[in-house]
Amino acid sequence: MELEWLQQHCLAWPATEEEVKWEQSLCFMVAKKMFCLFGLDDGRISFKVPDDQFEELSGTDGFMPAPYLARARWVTVTQPEKVGKKEVALLLRQSYELIRDKLPKKVKAEYGL
Repeated sequence: MELEWLQQHCLAWPATEEEVKWEQSLCFMVAKKMFCLFGLDDGRISFKVPDDQFEELSGTDGFMPAPYLARARWVTVTQPEKVGKKEVALLLRQSYELIRDKLPKKVKAEYGL
């Protein structure tokens, strides 16, 4: 997955910003809460999924539980060529919405969400 495509896609959503963390991960955040990680060293994309989709996606070819974040129901795309941009785009939007929807009302108001 190309970094430029990911940036163009994720940064188009309200209150989204990017920041490099841990020296090798570009984080996309909504109101300072992560919803997507891009590995600058390996090009892998990780994001949150609903609890009921976690097991299914984790066992799907091209995905795996995200290291260190699986307990929070995050998955990693290991083989983007098997997944496709359209599916990744839908899953990224879903991740953004999952994180955004759990923000406190005060934070949502502060960021205009």
